Amino acid sequence: MPNPTAAMLVIGDEILSGRTRDANMHHLAGQLTAVGIDLREVRIVSDDAPAIIAAVRAMSARFDHVFTSGGIGPTHDDITADCIAEAFDDSIDVRDDARALLQAHYERSGQELNTARLRMARIPATATLIDNPVSTAPGFAIGNVYVMAGVPAVFQAMVASVLPGLTGGAPLLSRSLRVMRGEGDIAGPLGIFAADHADLSVGSYPFQKDGIYGANLVIRGQDQERVDAAFATLEQLFVS
Repeated sequence: MPNPTAAMLVIGDEILSGRTRDANMHHLAGQLTAVGIDLREVRIVSDDAPAIIAAVRAMSARFDHVFTSGGIGPTHDDITADCIAEAFDDSIDVRDDARALLQAHYERSGQELNTARLRMARIPATATLIDNPVSTAPGFAIGNVYVMAGVPAVFQAMVASVLPGLTGGAPLLSRSLRVMRGEGDIAGPLGIFAADHADLSVGSYPFQKDGIYGANLVIRGQDQERVDAAFATLEQLFVS
């Protein structure tokens, strides 16, 4: 039985402008791989409502799970929650459960739950909250979409809150062989090897070091014995 599939939608002009380097995709990919959920696609969209809505609808229809990051803070350009609500034809307003979490948090810190901060309690009516042990302001889940913050520490905490409730499959295993030969020299035999091991994923990732070309050859699969046997064949092909 194939593993469940997932996609990620990264939201924010700051990512597309190069001002901020996204770290959340790397973290999510590793976490999903470990529980046997295959991350198949990652999109980055600007803070543009029609683009966000269209992407959420398309990805939600195509994949088992969709994870978003960014755009659920207190400022005017944090429009993700409204867009998700529209994508699911749901209403959105300040929710009592989310307000209570924020109220308690800001009372403990001696700060005011002002209008801007209250924006973070605007949650679609049919959504369930995602716990945020870092800064309290919750994410939320609606349908098969999990809406989370863009700040890496908060995103990671929310992922940890969500994953135990998801059904995974067989974790993806991998082994890597470093070969100090250019891809042009190894492409032929590597292509034959990949065809002979069609049940596995075989990738070549080139590099250059001190003027010498090389490649990391990576085998991925769900059966440890099969991966190990293929790796032994790969070593014989390119090392011995």
